[in-house]
Amino acid sequence: MNSRQGELLTPTPPAPTAGPAGGRPARSVGTGRAHAKLILLGEHAVVYGAPALALPVPQLSITASAGFSTRGEPAGVSFTMTGSAWKQVETQASEGLRRLATDFRASMGIDDARHLDVIIDGSIPLGRGLGSSAACARAVVLALADLCGREISERTAFDLVQTAENVMHGKASGVDAVTVGASAPLLFQAGEARTPAVGCDALFVVADSGIVGSTKEAVGRLRESFRLHAGTQERFVRRASGLTHDAVAALAAGEPEQLGSLMTEYHGVLREAGLSTDRIEAMVGAALAAGGLGAKITGGGLGGCVLALTQPERAREVTQRLHEAGAAQTWIVPLRRLVTHA
Repeated sequence: MNSRQGELLTPTPPAPTAGPAGGRPARSVGTGRAHAKLILLGEHAVVYGAPALALPVPQLSITASAGFSTRGEPAGVSFTMTGSAWKQVETQASEGLRRLATDFRASMGIDDARHLDVIIDGSIPLGRGLGSSAACARAVVLALADLCGREISERTAFDLVQTAENVMHGKASGVDAVTVGASAPLLFQAGEARTPAVGCDALFVVADSGIVGSTKEAVGRLRESFRLHAGTQERFVRRASGLTHDAVAALAAGEPEQLGSLMTEYHGVLREAGLSTDRIEAMVGAALAAGGLGAKITGGGLGGCVLALTQPERAREVTQRLHEAGAAQTWIVPLRRLVTHA
């Protein structure tokens, strides 16, 4: 992950004290935390080098606790995921996390061959385009670093999270891996992340459709369409890039109405690509009919969440109409004015 002026850096473990390899003292239990994310514009196109505008969601988080055990396979790792939703995908998620744990030992020079036990607890619903798998992976990375008393660079943390993400979803752009540790909106493109200017206050209503999406399936469907229809990929990426660049400008200028309009237009791009569903369409329509400034699917698609931008005075009505259209649950995520110095 390259660095540029204005880059949004994610949290690192506490400053080192005396300990192994210049790090902190090893602990009996290590802990790590990461949070959810939203993609405002740029889904899918970001995999092909286009920009993506993303927002951290700190109110939805995942915590990992890690410790060494005398039981279990030497140099192995066991994961316990609390909550019924997590248990449904424990096997699939654990495959990527085991790879992550193996790579962590290698990159950090950990020669302790005891078995690792990791407990994961979180409030991010799975398969909703909210970055649950990336947040889980980042929380595990930070828990392992805390356990072993090692300082870990953002480059290493990013690479380890990407290891798990690529196993879970296929080719991952990296935007999720960065945003689940970010503290402000970011613009991500080709491995670089920076903080954009935000010239207005507004609210996002995030509405869960109750339908589990599949990023891997959506990515595969889009890739197959590009393969079958010459020029489709170039048109998709060009249009998506233009909308995202316009959204960054609207955000900086403090024009929420324009930002909302661009979000809705980007939703049309994803719908034309076959990544929406009937319920998602009903929810997008309901948010707009209730006075929302814009609405779109967020994340991979084929289910997941709808993201609606609204003025604060319309948030209650937008939320109510989203529930009437089929939303299983909703969250409010504020957008705060932020001045950056490029």
